Amino acid sequence: MFDLVIRNGLVVNADGTQSADVGIAGETIVQVGGDIAGAAREIDAGGLYVMPGGVDVHTHLDLDLPGFQTADDFRTGTIAAACGGTTTVLDFCQQRHGQSLREALDIWHAKAGGKAVTDYGFHIVITDMNADVEKELAELPSQGITSFKLFMAYKDAQMVDDRTMLRVFDVARTEGALVMVHAENGDAADYLIEKAVAAGNLSTINHALTRPPRVESEATGRAIALAELAGAPVYIVHLTCGDALDAVIAGRRRNVDVIAETCTHYLFGTQDDLARPDFEGAKWILTPPLRTREDQELLWRSLGNGTLSVVSSDDVSWPFDEQKRKADFTKIPNGAPGIEERMIMTYQGVNRGHFNVNRFVEIVSTNPARLFGLAPKKGAVAVGADADIVLWDPEAETVITQSKLNHAVDFTLFEGQKVKGLPSSVIRRGEVIVENGRFCGTPGGGQFVRRSRYRR
Repeated sequence: MFDLVIRNGLVVNADGTQSADVGIAGETIVQVGGDIAGAAREIDAGGLYVMPGGVDVHTHLDLDLPGFQTADDFRTGTIAAACGGTTTVLDFCQQRHGQSLREALDIWHAKAGGKAVTDYGFHIVITDMNADVEKELAELPSQGITSFKLFMAYKDAQMVDDRTMLRVFDVARTEGALVMVHAENGDAADYLIEKAVAAGNLSTINHALTRPPRVESEATGRAIALAELAGAPVYIVHLTCGDALDAVIAGRRRNVDVIAETCTHYLFGTQDDLARPDFEGAKWILTPPLRTREDQELLWRSLGNGTLSVVSSDDVSWPFDEQKRKADFTKIPNGAPGIEERMIMTYQGVNRGHFNVNRFVEIVSTNPARLFGLAPKKGAVAVGADADIVLWDPEAETVITQSKLNHAVDFTLFEGQKVKGLPSSVIRRGEVIVENGRFCGTPGGGQFVRRSRYRR
């Protein structure tokens, strides 16, 4: 009956913890607890947590923009994800101007197919809306793509206007999709950047000064208002500050279905990191930018009390030496790697008392799986779920260094950070792909996941 049995571990789900053995047949969990007979293979998880594999719903693998290319593709990026405890990623498929959604998706399927180690799915980024694209958009949920992405920033590149946003929200409401929004006022950011350049203020700290919290919070409030007008759900990506969080809370008080995530780097970096010498500040150019220590503490509290629902990586692996080491902040590509470090760094919130281990599972696995149509197959150690499991050692300690990581990019934001709590072994749909911290899977074993329509 069983191909794999995990014995003597402590099963940790978002809704509770129990000492139980876990029986796996093929790709599926078929028994949790009770007497479980022998199997072809058994793993002793004594002293370990048996958790659902992580779900990272915000990645940018094999991304190319004019003049830039990420170091990590779907092979190296998902190997890194797996070694960090993540078994499913949702990546952003980018529509180019003049391109149909079908053409864009064909490109992303080709990028991932035969390479991905983890299971994967796609969000679709809409940059060029017309009647044909709107028709395509309405058909995507039936194809298992149930989330759309809009940018309110990056003028003349990805930024869309309010009318486009309303059209997309209307389709989402009708077809059962979730709209993700990068909330920054692109016109305001561009204006402030032009002023800084004219004054000769080109150092990396000016990235934060030209995109202050009000740029983010105004757009956050406007995105929520537009979703409210359309009667649609909205998911605010990479929220960074108290002002934007206030807009989320205000929207919820008006009964708007608004969800918000933050990202690992906002939990550990601050605006001061942008002022690091010897070009080091360039590593920390992210959008929205890093904020204050007070904002960082607020994000931790909001994860603990449920105001924020998800921690994502927003992984985008622009190489430092080739692409980010520049003196002019306007020429540095925005974003940084973090797909492997996401769960490890977020777990430090358990060690610091910000939340318990069940809440940790909820924000790195269960909530993202539920919100993005992956549940009940993903996000829980439960009968009938995919056998996506991470064996987590709460006592293991290490220091994060570039040399220990599995990504292809040439730096980590968390260099030198002492951490406690690490993934030991990782199982994806019944196959052990990481054992004792080392990757042992086969590239191409990951599958495209068709996701169900959005349900709150």
